[in-house]
Amino acid sequence: MKALPVLLALAVAGCGAAPSTPEPATAVRLTATLTTPIDIRLEWTGEEAGATGQIVEFATAPEGPWTILQFMPPEQRAYEHPDLMPQTPFHYRVRPLHGPASSEVDVRFTGVPYPEPANVDVAWADPRRLPGARAGGHPLRGGGAAAAPTDLKATVMTRDAVLFTWADNASDEAGYLVEVRPDGAAAWTVAMMVDPDVTSVGLTALPEERRASFRVRAYYHGASSNVAHRTTGLSR
Repeated sequence: MKALPVLLALAVAGCGAAPSTPEPATAVRLTATLTTPIDIRLEWTGEEAGATGQIVEFATAPEGPWTILQFMPPEQRAYEHPDLMPQTPFHYRVRPLHGPASSEVDVRFTGVPYPEPANVDVAWADPRRLPGARAGGHPLRGGGAAAAPTDLKATVMTRDAVLFTWADNASDEAGYLVEVRPDGAAAWTVAMMVDPDVTSVGLTALPEERRASFRVRAYYHGASSNVAHRTTGLSR
């Protein structure tokens, strides 16, 4: 599954003859290194207490828009961004993610010939808030476990697609992450990201996800790292 791009603006202080404004203190310090003229390696130190994950984002302008490169576990400290466009500025940042997850549900696809998506109406898969869904009333910030999604249900709809529904209990989420752990895997990974207030979405499983556990996490962003910048070479 492909994560949807996240478009966010980053305000940058202007530079002139006067000294530039110092960057705010952050727990995560990021560096970017050109390992070849068109390959960039990111490395960072530090972590934000309580983070359940992190994302690496890039932009080709200091003010964005920003695009997610990868969702990562909180212990990861490096990322390779290869085969980039020559003579192009790249700006990077790392942002911690916080928030509680629902209980997990198991999904098992079988050989039963469910209708293929091309043969049926697949509007059920669109991210949406179910009619009558109650508004979440618990803040995520401050460690409120009561804000975790509840009542997660998985319904197999086609030969390789599943519908997830849940109850929204958070009042301040940036969105929801659908996480997956295939049978035999040790770690959870992000399969999909949806907007805040969504309580229903469909997902097409990869081959290794036909027998897997899923859960949904309400999340918010922690403090961003500093922004690291490099410009690629060649093509002159």
